[in-house]
Amino acid sequence: VALNFPTEQSSLTFGDVELKNDLSAVRNDSPLLLTRNYLHRSSSTPCLSPTGRDLQQRDRSGPIEILGHSDSFNVLKILVKDVVKAIKMGVDPLPVHSGLGGAYYFRNPRGESVAIVKPTDEEPFAPNNPKGFVGKALGQPGLKLSVRVGETGFREVVAYLLDYGHFANVPPTALVKITHSVFNVNDGVNAHKPLKKNLVSKIASFQQFIPHDFDASDHGTSSFPVSAVHRIGILDIRIFNTDRHAGNLLVRKLDGIGRFGQVELIPIDHGLCLPETLEDPYFEWIHWPQASIPFSEDELEYIEKLDPIKDCEMLRRELPMIREACLRVLVLCTIFLKEAAAFGLCLAEIGQMMSREFRAGEEEPSELEVVCLEARRLIAERELSSPKSEVGDAEFQFEIDCEEPESEFIPKMATDDSMTRASFQFGNGFVNNHHRLPLSKLEECFEEDEESELEAEQNGFSPFEALERIPSISKLSMSLRDTCLGDKSQKYSKFSGTKQENGYLTSSSGHRSANEQLPASVSFVKLADLNEEEWNFFLEKFQELLKPAFSKRKSVTVGQKQMQRLGTSCQF
Repeated sequence: VALNFPTEQSSLTFGDVELKNDLSAVRNDSPLLLTRNYLHRSSSTPCLSPTGRDLQQRDRSGPIEILGHSDSFNVLKILVKDVVKAIKMGVDPLPVHSGLGGAYYFRNPRGESVAIVKPTDEEPFAPNNPKGFVGKALGQPGLKLSVRVGETGFREVVAYLLDYGHFANVPPTALVKITHSVFNVNDGVNAHKPLKKNLVSKIASFQQFIPHDFDASDHGTSSFPVSAVHRIGILDIRIFNTDRHAGNLLVRKLDGIGRFGQVELIPIDHGLCLPETLEDPYFEWIHWPQASIPFSEDELEYIEKLDPIKDCEMLRRELPMIREACLRVLVLCTIFLKEAAAFGLCLAEIGQMMSREFRAGEEEPSELEVVCLEARRLIAERELSSPKSEVGDAEFQFEIDCEEPESEFIPKMATDDSMTRASFQFGNGFVNNHHRLPLSKLEECFEEDEESELEAEQNGFSPFEALERIPSISKLSMSLRDTCLGDKSQKYSKFSGTKQENGYLTSSSGHRSANEQLPASVSFVKLADLNEEEWNFFLEKFQELLKPAFSKRKSVTVGQKQMQRLGTSCQF
């Protein structure tokens, strides 16, 4: 349906097996190759590489087709017509040289850049990445291990669809099927670019290009409007943005009478939002003075009206490929935002509760994750007290490590200075990447905690008092590490020729492959392995445990040492 050609003229293959009408042996998240008959097999998916002009004419769709029927995409239809007119006039797109993935500025008939297009198979590590960041198949863990290769494009659309009423000023974005010869197709495993450029159709994110003067890293943050910072922060909290750095906050000067020095903020690059599990987010605004100012009445009203269940229904309808694990993160974070705002927390306090800390070189669970761990413990207690114990629905299981040998490596916590956060400079901004470890099956076994909680129950403490009596996140982190995360001394993976050096898995040749470009983060909390009944019980307990956690956050003394985070702006 997306590529608009008859099934009798195409073939669907899984590995070397051609599939007929039986998909029972194929997992829902398995990458399949869809090709037209009489076409040579492309290394990209679902890209098509026509071998003749007559074959290309069989595709009756236009050069750009919007995938989706939301009224939110209406504003892009005029833009698409303009771009198509320019393509037919011979106005070619311009490749974007910054960043890690393939991106292209598409222009209007006057030669002005009006849209930025990012093909899904040219993302970092994807098969057709034009900048050498290759080495993984679509569906494998990407830059963030909780965001798969080829799946950042629809996340860009998610941020736009969730920005109701253009509240945070996200530029209009849609998924499209787009055909042009400018796109990159690597030649097999060597990632060499073919000399001859053929027309190729790709699935890509298509976002309106917003003219701007600079980004937030080039401008003092004191002039940023409080409302703009709050609105972008509210969106980032909802979608658990793991990559809100200064480079993806565009700044545009507002010219006119009485507007001297006023600016407008435009948030872009939301491909690393809604990970499949909780990890460490990155909020550039967390130490800006604006984030410590209380929410306005309008902002509180907006937050109160948010409905995560309706959000999920809308996203399933508009983006059927979205994973259930991502939607659970959306539900959890929206509930957290609504409860925190109603309790009276400001944006900075909410962001701090979601962010992890490093103490003595150790990455520790955030306050949000601590609450989730406590809710999971209550689920485990209920299951132990009930003889009926069933495995969670397979539909909600996401084993990100299915194709990754590294992911079977027992995760361990950072133990030296080389494991601390690193900031990688990319293009005109930077991507802040913390020490990342592979997503694994993290068993939530708390031997020490169970003993202490048994003692607490004997002394007459309720679960809420037990949560408040947690002396520090450090103690919980130590308990997690001692009981679940393996031996610190383990340096080698069970796979030959691979060892861990300075937080990276390194091959015996000493070179880092594309699979090992960035370090990874341990996963403290899993959400996708819960069946529907357990998930509902988890949410119920999660909400009950939030108020003690909020009270604890409010009671933090003003003189307490501020959380150390890397950023381009000074700390507040």
